Amino acid sequence: MILITGTSSGIGLTTALYFLDKGYKVVGFDIKESKIDNPNYKHYIVDIKDKNSFPKLKDVEIIFANAGVQNQDDIDTNLKGTINIVEAYAFQDKIKSVLINASASAHTGFEFTEYSVSKGGLLTYTKNVAYRLAKFKATCNSISLGGVLTSLNDDVMKDEKLWNEIMKVTPLKKWMTTDEVAQWVYFLTVINKSCTGQDILIDNGEKDLRCTFIWPEFDK
Repeated sequence: MILITGTSSGIGLTTALYFLDKGYKVVGFDIKESKIDNPNYKHYIVDIKDKNSFPKLKDVEIIFANAGVQNQDDIDTNLKGTINIVEAYAFQDKIKSVLINASASAHTGFEFTEYSVSKGGLLTYTKNVAYRLAKFKATCNSISLGGVLTSLNDDVMKDEKLWNEIMKVTPLKKWMTTDEVAQWVYFLTVINKSCTGQDILIDNGEKDLRCTFIWPEFDK
């Protein structure tokens, strides 16, 4: 069974559907209602900032700590909320893998201040968890994504001028789809058995080849 946070939209929703298609039982946490209708899916209305809202779960084998926000309680949600989830469910005999959704901004710091800091903290936390999970023969890694084609990025995706600016500084001239993210999640949590304590940066070459950040009213 896999626990995924932030399953009501975007990356979390697509990843939940991907694992369901693979035959997994999926538990989803979100502050919003679920859009998934599947007998192998169980949804909980949960605020990851509030540990008292967490249900008791047994047999959690995989955790994808995906839920996050931008410019609204970033530290409490992205960093502390992720810590809450992992500490509550990872450290037990059934666990096989944990994957934390960080961000390319964790590497560059080139975005909104608290967002970048919250995601940067997750890189250190990943290593801490990986060390402690080793006794369970379980892995823990983080994934740092660049641009992803979700509605959360509509501010730039639907602005032709900004989108063209982004493509100019993106070497592969594309952003990831949520389907591609789900495949990476599956590889790192199911297929991978040996990589642990690492962050996987997937940003279409932007950081190392041409680092920048474009967003409405962003002050560089």
